[in-house]
Order: sequence, then structure tokens, then C-alpha cells
Amino acid sequence: MNSLINYLSCGALWLGLAVKAPDLLRHRRDPYLRAICAVLGLAGLCFLLGAPPTVGAVNRLSGVPNLAAPLTYVAITGYCAASQVLVVHWRGGPRVHRTARRWTLAYAVVVVGIAAAFALGEAPVERRTDLDTYYATTPFIAQMIVLYLVAHLTAVTVTTVSALRWAREVRGGLRAGLLLLGAGSLCGAGYSATKLVAVSARWSGHDWSALGTTVSPAAAGLGALLVVVGVLVPLAAPRLAERRRAARAYARLEPLERALDGLLVRRSLRLPRPRLASPATLLMWRRTSIHNAFGHLDAYCDRDLYDRTRADALAATGDAELAGATAWAAVLTDALRHEAAPGAAPAAATGRPPLPSPDPAALARIADVLSGAVRVPAAPALPSGRATAGTA
Repeated sequence: MNSLINYLSCGALWLGLAVKAPDLLRHRRDPYLRAICAVLGLAGLCFLLGAPPTVGAVNRLSGVPNLAAPLTYVAITGYCAASQVLVVHWRGGPRVHRTARRWTLAYAVVVVGIAAAFALGEAPVERRTDLDTYYATTPFIAQMIVLYLVAHLTAVTVTTVSALRWAREVRGGLRAGLLLLGAGSLCGAGYSATKLVAVSARWSGHDWSALGTTVSPAAAGLGALLVVVGVLVPLAAPRLAERRRAARAYARLEPLERALDGLLVRRSLRLPRPRLASPATLLMWRRTSIHNAFGHLDAYCDRDLYDRTRADALAATGDAELAGATAWAAVLTDALRHEAAPGAAPAAATGRPPLPSPDPAALARIADVLSGAVRVPAAPALPSGRATAGTA
């Protein structure tokens, strides 16, 4: 089960790394992006090296019993350093680079300490899952274990506090991402805390190794999932919001397209509907069809009707945008009826410029009028010779 948790966590983290990698390639000098990618990459490496099958493979190929342990601890320490650098860049300020270098140097010393302690100690019996508790009383190996656990606990604690504190100052996707990152780091703290409890119990003669072999991996796996989602949410939130806005705009224009449907079909003005398209593509398709219909109806639009209807609606509502939408709804309804009539001819030229095509926001308001979503005044009576217009 531990192996499955480790490999799934590694896959989730490296999937997040794959999502962020294109941004890093485009902005190689961005220290914030470098820190994010380092956090995701090193966290995934920790889980990969910590999986029992990987531990066995590393030990067997190297010929050194338990060499996988210090390699894993070094990866964890690198992850800790990357986390601190990420927090430093989040906070910002005039001393960002100096503070980031100090954290990096501090954890470099931890890496040296881990390597030295392993070299000085003796761990001849391979332990794939419980090395922490098995060698908790072995000279130098015990110090190596405590060193990496304290370094990890320090890093995730600082990350948790910083992420949750900053989350109170922001909103939207960034706030959600920070809350998830803080929760994931808190779970990471649970990993090192339970390991330390198990090691401390070993010092007092108790065997609580189950904490290190069952609770700690579960806490680490959950933390990895929350961390990767927390990193990706601020990236994905704007795109999801844009898709949601496009989907709403597409649905809002449906009454207008439905009113124009007969003309679009009869005159073959509608483009083929795209398949498996994004909401933005569908919105563009619907707007294109509507504008094609507007272009065809341009010769049938009554400018005088537009002006009279708009003036009446403006007097009744005081809303210029609603008055314009009301006038367009009346003109479109009249133009559609006139264009579809047998032997219909375009409206007589008045010497006045044609009506300008509505912009996307005006199209949405016209659709609202046609659907009855807004209350509008009745259109004025039409001059003789034209069909009666309404607002639908």
C-alpha cells in the first residue's frame, strides 16, 4: 500500500510539474516559477525514492545497504529548501534574494550533515520501510534521521503559516490555492511529526514503528495531493473563469439566435456547428451566425422605427442601453417579417446611414429583450406599408 501511495503521489506532483514546465521554459529567469517547479519536482522525487521497491533497487544496484535512505533524505531536504525559497518570493520585499540564499545555504549544510552522518554511522541491515525507528538508537544514523526530520518539520511549518496568513489578504483562485497549499504543508508536518514521535518512542524503549510505516505515508500522500492542487489552482482559475463566462454568454445569446433561426436556415447563413469545441469557440460561432443575419437584414432595417422606439423606451426607462436594445429588438422583428414576406423588397433608401452593427454587449441585451428577461415598453405604431413590429 505504501508503494502505491508513493507512486501516485509522485505521479500527481510530476503531473503538476509538467503543467508548469511550459511557463518555466518561456520565463526561465522567473525565480518564482523556478521555485514552484523545484518544489513539485523534488517532492515527487522524495516519494519516488521513498517507495520500498525503489529503495530495494537503489540498495541493490549500489551495493550499499540502505543508501536509498540518505538519498531520500537529501531529496526531502532539497524540497524543504525549495519550499522556503518559494515562500520568500511570495512574501517579496527588498531582501528577497539575500533571504533565499540564506535558506539555500542553511539546507545545503543539512545535506552535508546527512551525508557525513551516514558515512560515519553503520547501517548494515537493509530496512525498506522502518529505517527511522530501527536505527533510532544507532550512533550517527540517529542524528541523520533527526536532522532531516527537524529540517522538514521546520520547512513545512513555515510554509503552512505563510500560506494561510497570505490567504487572508487575497481572494479568488489565489486564495483557494494558498489554502490548499497550507493544508498540504500541514499534512506534511504530520508526516515528520509522527516520524519524530515514533523515533522518540524508540528512545524510551517503546515500539511505535507503525506510526512511521502507516500514518506518516498517508499524511505525506494527502499532503502531496493538496500541494499540487494548490499550486495549479491559481493557474487554472482564470482559465476556468473565462470558460464559465464564455458559456454564460453563449447561453444568453440563444434567444437572439432562435429569433434569427428561420433566416439563418433559409439563407444558409449559419456556419457548421463545431464539434467538441470550447465554450469560447462556440460563443464565436454563435456570434458569427448572428452577425451574418444582421448583415443580410441590413437592407430591411427601418432606421426611423429604430429612432422612434429608442426615444420612447428611453423616455420610459431612462436607460440608454436598454432603450437601444429595445429598439433593435423591434427593428429585427420587423425586418424578419418583411424579409420573409412574398415579394418583399428592401426598405426604401432614406439617405440616412445604416444602423451600426451591435457590439457583443449590445447583442446580449437584445437577446434579453427578445427572451422577456427584461421588461420593456411597447414599440410604437409603424407607418403604413410595413408590417406591425413588436418586441417579441
